[in-house]
Amino acid sequence: MKRLLLALLVIASALTATPAQAATGQLLYDGTGLYPRAIRLEHSGAANGRILASIVTFSGNDGLGAIYESTNNGSSFTQVGTVADPQAAAGKGLCCATLFELPRAVGGLPAGTLLWAASVGASARPMSLRIWRSNDVGRTWSYLSSCATAPNDRGLWEPEFSVAADGRLVCHYSDETDPAHSQKLMEVRSTDGVTWTDPSPTVVSPTVGHRPGMPIVRRLPSGRYVMSYEICGLGGQYDCAAYIRHSADGWNWGSPSDLGRRVQTIDGRYFTHAPTIALAPNGKLLLVGQILQNADGSVAAGNGRTIFANTGGGNGYWYELPAPVAVTNPYNNYCPNYSSPMVVSPDGRSVLELASDYDGTVCKTYFGTGSAAVRRTPPV
Repeated sequence: MKRLLLALLVIASALTATPAQAATGQLLYDGTGLYPRAIRLEHSGAANGRILASIVTFSGNDGLGAIYESTNNGSSFTQVGTVADPQAAAGKGLCCATLFELPRAVGGLPAGTLLWAASVGASARPMSLRIWRSNDVGRTWSYLSSCATAPNDRGLWEPEFSVAADGRLVCHYSDETDPAHSQKLMEVRSTDGVTWTDPSPTVVSPTVGHRPGMPIVRRLPSGRYVMSYEICGLGGQYDCAAYIRHSADGWNWGSPSDLGRRVQTIDGRYFTHAPTIALAPNGKLLLVGQILQNADGSVAAGNGRTIFANTGGGNGYWYELPAPVAVTNPYNNYCPNYSSPMVVSPDGRSVLELASDYDGTVCKTYFGTGSAAVRRTPPV
């Protein structure tokens, strides 16, 4: 994560930009909407099939997590809940929230429990990754725990969850608190969602200035796990490029000093900045980043209008699909096409995407659905 950009997410009044054409798709909320997330419920009984989405927004200087629901497969959304963490109020700072449904019971948390977590305290250090829970499909929320608290005044960013093969809940995050590394990826685990143990690095470059960030983990039908992330600080054309790595059990990811495999198409196209990854029921993986670049490092013609797909569990080359939400020429900035989540339909044929873009000077979130099957032929 880019520290300077994240500092701009502290309060809504800090959000300014050059006026630009807004993205295609439907508007989720007519106001500030940052860092969207979306999931399809699969372990919530009668609510299964609903899609829940979240954004970071603000009321005055108070950071809020706004929770939305779709009961028609992403054709429309209605706000159903709000996470109002008092530690994110009064300008203390709120950033990069996530949304997760427990696929199985963890301690006293039943399957279907919703977890929301975010980076809190960017303007009131030390920072922490605070977790809230809901057992009524996102309507009401209560504080659960913090999976990490900074030991100094440096940052903790971008919490994401997974459940390892042994049934323990894992919290993945980006960590700036180690003086020996500008940033590294870490994980901690819990048997109950309350007590967190075994802080362990997953990606730590031997080069101090490298900044692995923005981890997202999915479990493949084979039982293996795949993690997507960016690595900034590399310099050159691959600075902040998207990478992936695999794990057999969702906890052990191999040598942390192994930077992983860069995601690219057969003709060398790749994404830089803020990648996210999604899993289709048939095992196909979809990945999108903020900026699409050609093999020579130039910005590609499909920038802001392309997602990648892979049918080999993340191994080998990826191919291009049209993005459901088109963002006009996204660039390195915390808003346009930044960390755009995707949700694949149960039949694997369509994909819902949420993407942010500027409407004038306000960063807003848009949503749209497109094909997950029609390949895009890159322009020659």
